[in-house]
Amino acid sequence: MNHLSAFDYAVFLFYFVIVSAYGYWVYRSKKKRTDTKDYFLAEGSLTWWAIGASIIASNISAEHFIGMSGSGFAMGLAIASYEWMAAATLIIVAVFFLPIYIKNRIYTMPQFLSTRYNNTVSTLMAVFWLLVYVFVNLTSIFFLGAIAIETITGVPFNICIIFLAVFSAIITLGGMKVIGYTDVIQVFVLVIGGLITCYMALKLVSEKLDTSSVFAAIPLLKTEASDHFHMIFSKGHKFYNELPGIAVLVGGLWINNLNYWGCNQYIVQRALGADLKTGRSGLIFAAFLKLLIPVIVVIPGIAAYVLYQRGYFQSEMLDSTGTVKPDHAYPVLMNLLPTGIKGLAFAALTAAIVASLAGKCNSIATIFTLDIYKKFIRPAASEAKMVSVGRWSVVISSVIAIIIAPALRSFDQVYQFIQEYVGFISPGVFAIFLLGFFWKKTTSRAALTAALLTIPLSILLKFLPVLTNGAIKAIPFLNRMSWVFIIIIGLMIIVTLTDPKSKNNPQGLEIDRSMFKVTPSFIVASVIICGILAALYTVFW
Repeated sequence: MNHLSAFDYAVFLFYFVIVSAYGYWVYRSKKKRTDTKDYFLAEGSLTWWAIGASIIASNISAEHFIGMSGSGFAMGLAIASYEWMAAATLIIVAVFFLPIYIKNRIYTMPQFLSTRYNNTVSTLMAVFWLLVYVFVNLTSIFFLGAIAIETITGVPFNICIIFLAVFSAIITLGGMKVIGYTDVIQVFVLVIGGLITCYMALKLVSEKLDTSSVFAAIPLLKTEASDHFHMIFSKGHKFYNELPGIAVLVGGLWINNLNYWGCNQYIVQRALGADLKTGRSGLIFAAFLKLLIPVIVVIPGIAAYVLYQRGYFQSEMLDSTGTVKPDHAYPVLMNLLPTGIKGLAFAALTAAIVASLAGKCNSIATIFTLDIYKKFIRPAASEAKMVSVGRWSVVISSVIAIIIAPALRSFDQVYQFIQEYVGFISPGVFAIFLLGFFWKKTTSRAALTAALLTIPLSILLKFLPVLTNGAIKAIPFLNRMSWVFIIIIGLMIIVTLTDPKSKNNPQGLEIDRSMFKVTPSFIVASVIICGILAALYTVFW
């Protein structure tokens, strides 16, 4: 029976009251409630642990608990590459990207593009980002979150969406400082609740399959689902198109990750209001937390797969047409948890959803207010007016996302839908930023060329069939991202070299090698992370 007990609701209500009350206290304690830098960035007020926790809380959402767990059910541990490679990516962003943003006092990604190139490039990319944030990211978070809550509680889908919108609005409308500090609670709840859910999933496997202990369930999973414990797929694997072999280590996944973690308002925004040392410490803390995420979400998905193969909860994994839906895996497991633990797991899931919604909404508000409204609609707007506009943009974007969210029911693995369609602009965005950072000659004309061509090229290659082993197949989307990135980089170099403005580009950035020096403690932490990653890929290759 898919309902929470009274005690489960009490556990969840306790979490809800604590987060809301703490958020309100942080909001009331702020000195500048109508200052845009304070509202959008919490300038100078977030500690390294708040930055790291906020990055992870905003990143981890229903797309991970439900979508990635579903992909774990379908394809196994390989989906963890998105998380584990992200840990290495955060090190690169901390060393090479963050110093450039902070030195140039960058507060939004469109602002960087305007400073480095021109307003045309900046505005075009701002529009692209807003469209992706609202129609892909925000929509998928609302959809997956509502599906999960509906499955666990039995509350109708539409009511679940409204609840998520209201809860996230309570956090979002208080600004980045409220989001940052409530995210510390959120990430604590989601990690503890997620680890407990993972433990209980393994315990369920040990009980159903008559093993001696929970720890014996781990090798049993590998025995029962050996095909689910490979990180690198070979050609011919049924999921090769989703994770095309070695590309997860040296190809398109790097483009995807470097764009997401280094050129994405939604993520970078957390560190932009801090000094360099604090920002770097926050990013390295986030990298350590990323190593934990597959344990929290992928292992339960694999456990659900093994139990399903053994004949358990057969009907619960099917949709109304009798088709197996991998994204049902995590909610089904949660429904098997004991009273109280189920309430904590539900609180963890809700924490992830709400934190991600709040972070995404704040980024939408920041870009729209500072890069659209302030520039083109009302340049003379007061600080109070811009904060008000930011809050209204949160409400409007949430309404739009709620309206179109039900359309995602047609997808089996929504996590893969998110990765693929965000990937339509990722190669061009990353190319624009990369050359903008490190090649002074890069001109606005080259950046505009990249901005205009990245989506058409991505669409062309998506529908361009290729002959593989005698069969006509689509290009795997991570490989497609690599090809688009290479083409875009080549075009930008050609356009720049044929542009007279490249000879003495006044908008080129001055790069000082001293900007990239890091502390000994940062080096030690980075080596530990890379060592863990090397061990994981060696064991589970």
